[in-house]
Amino acid sequence: MDDRAIVEQQLGRPPRAFRRVAARCPDGTPAVTEQWPYDDAGDPFPTTYYLTCPQLVAAVARIEAAGGVERWSHQVELDPELAADLERATAEQRRIRRELAGGNVGRDGGSSLELGIGGSGNPGRLKCLHAHVAYALAQPGYLLGERILAELEPRWPPDCCLGGIGETSAESPGRAARPEAASSGAPIALAIGAPCVLASERASHPTDEQRSTNPS
Repeated sequence: MDDRAIVEQQLGRPPRAFRRVAARCPDGTPAVTEQWPYDDAGDPFPTTYYLTCPQLVAAVARIEAAGGVERWSHQVELDPELAADLERATAEQRRIRRELAGGNVGRDGGSSLELGIGGSGNPGRLKCLHAHVAYALAQPGYLLGERILAELEPRWPPDCCLGGIGETSAESPGRAARPEAASSGAPIALAIGAPCVLASERASHPTDEQRSTNPS
C-alpha cells in the first residue's frame, strides 16, 4: 500500500492537497503529511503539516479537552523563549508555504500564504495543538510543539494504527465533530467538547480542509 492510500485509510477519505509524508511513526506508517498551499481547484489549504495518525490525534485531543489550548497559550505569554521560537517557526512556516506555492496565488490572491501554523492569522493566539504537534514532528526543533509532545505518554502507540483504526474509534477523541467527518474519532469529539471546532481554526485535523477556504 502506498503512502497516499495509507493516509486515506487513516482519514477515512481521500486526502486533499496531499504532497508527501513529512513524518512517520517508528514502524514507518505516516504520522504527518505535508500539503500543497492550494488544492487542484485553487482553494487554499491553510495547514502545511497535518497530523494523520489516529492515535496521536486522539492523544492531543485529550490534552485540548483538558484545557490545553488555554494552558499553552498562557505559557507562551509567560515564557519569552517559547514566544520567540513560535515567532521564528511562524516566519519559517510562511517561507515554506510561499516556496511550495511556487508563484501560485490561488483563488485568495495569495493571502493564505501568510498564515501561521495551523492556518492562524494571529500566531500569538493558539487555536489547535494538533497543528503545533504536526509541525514539531515535521520540523524538529520547534519548541512549543515538542513541549506538547512531551506530555504524550507514550508518544507513539504500541500498535500500528492501520491494525487498530476500528478499535481506536471506539475510545479515541480528536476528530471533527461534524456529520460529514469520515474519520474514526469524529463521534467521540462530540462527547468531549474539544476546543478545536471550526475548520477555519483547526485545519490540521482530518476533514477540516473541506471548509478551509476562509481561514481565520
